[in-house]
Amino acid sequence: MTTRAEPGDDQSDPGLSAIMSERRRLINLGYRLLGSLADAEDVVQETYARWYAMSAREQQAIESPGAWLVTVASRICLNLLGSARARRETYVGDWIPEPLPEPTEWITGRSGVGGIDPADRVTLDESVTMAFLVVLDSMTPAERVAFVLHDVFRYPFGEVAEIVGRTPAACRQLASSARRRIRTAQAPSGPSAGQAGIVRQFRTAWEAKDIDALISLLDPDATATADGGGLAVTHLHPIVGGEQIARAYAEIARVSGDRTTFLECTVNGLPGLVARQDGNIATVFAFEIAGDRIRHIWAVRNPEKLRPWRSS
Repeated sequence: MTTRAEPGDDQSDPGLSAIMSERRRLINLGYRLLGSLADAEDVVQETYARWYAMSAREQQAIESPGAWLVTVASRICLNLLGSARARRETYVGDWIPEPLPEPTEWITGRSGVGGIDPADRVTLDESVTMAFLVVLDSMTPAERVAFVLHDVFRYPFGEVAEIVGRTPAACRQLASSARRRIRTAQAPSGPSAGQAGIVRQFRTAWEAKDIDALISLLDPDATATADGGGLAVTHLHPIVGGEQIARAYAEIARVSGDRTTFLECTVNGLPGLVARQDGNIATVFAFEIAGDRIRHIWAVRNPEKLRPWRSS
């Protein structure tokens, strides 16, 4: 929710700045729960709308407005997660979490793509890597909310239980189940600097259409998943196998020719690539790297998920 402060607003509503200062925390929470910056912003707008729908007396009766906002936002997310599963059944191709825009290139430090308001910036840590979000998306809504609130935002299980509508013991079990999923799915990763070098080598080999070099950088069991949402041309099913991915990506490079250029940008906190075609951002690539090999590539081409990257 965008609220424009007018002169004197802080004097007439001394709690306004305190309430609005929660916006970034709510954006961070909503993104981790939903995997979509756009949906997180909608949740925050709805949360503030509910706050301002209350009378001044009702607002003053709330002991901790910040906790109230988090509770309301979490419950909205929980409802959305339930309906999202039904919507995904009609989604064209694979659904990938919306990549976070990052305005600097990880090699040069120069401005790469459009930035966003600092109040809306999501804090980058391991809980927003693409690999982590993909695992979160495989969880039940209750598992995801319980895990994110407790393990990421450090809310005690007693408070989580009130939000989820389960007992504290049940929420503890939900979070434990979520942790097992994450341990099973996530690959051990090396230092970010080493990952950047591997992504750069991948870019160089891809631009050169060097299939052998691409194969050497890919895990033999690697997977490449693309998300076009029916709005952009891409492969509808994951490509499995390092050699198969190398040949498919070399063909993509051959077809796109000189129309495509790459920026080496941070994507969800880790080295990634942004492809421009004819001057427009067409694809954002996130990578999962285990050791010195690429284990997974996520290519987001759905233009609706790339809007924050195109803003300037």
